[in-house]
Amino acid sequence: MTAGAKISDWLQQQTDVTVREIYAGWLQLGCKADQLVTLTTALVNHWRAEFVTLLVEETSAEAPLAVHYLFYLPEDGCLIELKILVRPGEELPAISDTVHAADWHEREAWDLYGLRFSGHPFLGDFVLHDDDWPEGLDPMRHRFDGRRRPDVHGSGANWVPPKILQEEGSILFPIGPVWGDFNESGLWLLETPGEQIRYLHTRLFYKYRGVEKIAEGQTADRALLLAERFAGASAFAHAWAYCQAAERIGDCTVPARAQSLRLIIAELERIRHHAANIAEIAGSTALSVAKAMAQEIVEDLLRLSARLCGHRYFFGLLTLGGLNFDLDPAQLTLLAETLPTLNGRMRELERLLENSSSFLDRIEEMGALSPELAHTYGVVGPIARASGRVIDLRRTLPYGNYQTLPMDIPVEQEGDGYARLRVLFAESRISTALILQALQDVPTGPVRIACPLREGHALAWVEAPSGATFHWLRCAADGQVLRLRLGTPGFRNWHAFERAVEGAAFQDFPIILATWGLSVAENDR
Repeated sequence: MTAGAKISDWLQQQTDVTVREIYAGWLQLGCKADQLVTLTTALVNHWRAEFVTLLVEETSAEAPLAVHYLFYLPEDGCLIELKILVRPGEELPAISDTVHAADWHEREAWDLYGLRFSGHPFLGDFVLHDDDWPEGLDPMRHRFDGRRRPDVHGSGANWVPPKILQEEGSILFPIGPVWGDFNESGLWLLETPGEQIRYLHTRLFYKYRGVEKIAEGQTADRALLLAERFAGASAFAHAWAYCQAAERIGDCTVPARAQSLRLIIAELERIRHHAANIAEIAGSTALSVAKAMAQEIVEDLLRLSARLCGHRYFFGLLTLGGLNFDLDPAQLTLLAETLPTLNGRMRELERLLENSSSFLDRIEEMGALSPELAHTYGVVGPIARASGRVIDLRRTLPYGNYQTLPMDIPVEQEGDGYARLRVLFAESRISTALILQALQDVPTGPVRIACPLREGHALAWVEAPSGATFHWLRCAADGQVLRLRLGTPGFRNWHAFERAVEGAAFQDFPIILATWGLSVAENDR
């Protein structure tokens, strides 16, 4: 009996829980608020389920809010959804004590919907901060008009940085929110009694854009532009997740050639993303030559992408039902001939870095996240795999052509900066091998079919370069988007970043930040 069948039997035995199958392998539980903590604790501790996301839906001003808690079973890919209806004035119990990965999701739901979670100690001043965002605005509710600036202002001018250390001589050292170079806005408050960071407080969302709010009422094609552009470094991955959700709603079977090309482009994006992260790591340790070598690889990959698809970041390539245009044989040959050379340069860069003792001294045992903490926080992507978590949606929830291609998953145990670097290099080699293997047998035929949408909702996912991303989409009968939920790896992994920094020296903070390779754009969506 599969894990999904076992858990289905278990759920059927729970009193006052209704169970129905949304799609094959997707079970929805209708339950009450007082059952939430018991059910979610059992899912995580007994069934070893992975938390996916928490999303809130409002159908009308009078109707109760629908709150969805989504999990999946890595063993067989079964999706578990807990759905609870919350009426005005009601609260939900916080589950973040036992499902710690849900902590930021609960804080976000309070700021954006005004949904209170009893027992949560840190509600407020999260997504909405500074003078433009007063508490109680609830910008994701239907009553809020996102086209108009609020007439009232928040209390940002009176904000006081939180301080935990009370020792004599302890200081609070701010970094950000304005950065040089290309970093997005973010404020990190480092507390120390000397040179060692004892506590770190992260304050993001300085450029919160309300992408999910803007998507409401849009056509599916226009919402795709939002999904594709909110985080340019992983544009193709997020667009692919969105397209898969829409295609599931429309019961659309993507042509075989398009599926093959989607995998090829996704892996090319992964290589470029990892090379850019490696350049940041080299730069953070003052290795200017190594940084230049990595940046040169990134630039060559971007130019190759433009020659293949007309855009350095693959904007405009994906569409519902496949791809907007095909890649001709000459372009595929160019990719097959160019990629091995770029892979060789990556291998040479890896060799040089591994033979630099001064470089290794700066990243070994630095910014370590233990396997236990990685599990507690539910981190994803290379960060998770560097801390012993064998989590990769290309294997645990295979989609597209990943269901047929063999693929290794590199896993390290140390969880430090060097482990993360090794995972980045290993994944780049694996992506190269996947592309070259896929290029040997690209099917002929069309790259797009019509995909008219209908009323319905779906969840879809992609293993983006920085980790698991989940897109939830609900559409009306005419295809208009009613709700788009973007569950990004950046939002998941920033939550755990503080734990890796505490205990490090001040001068090592930018190095740890670089080895984590976190996206502010994926967070401030």
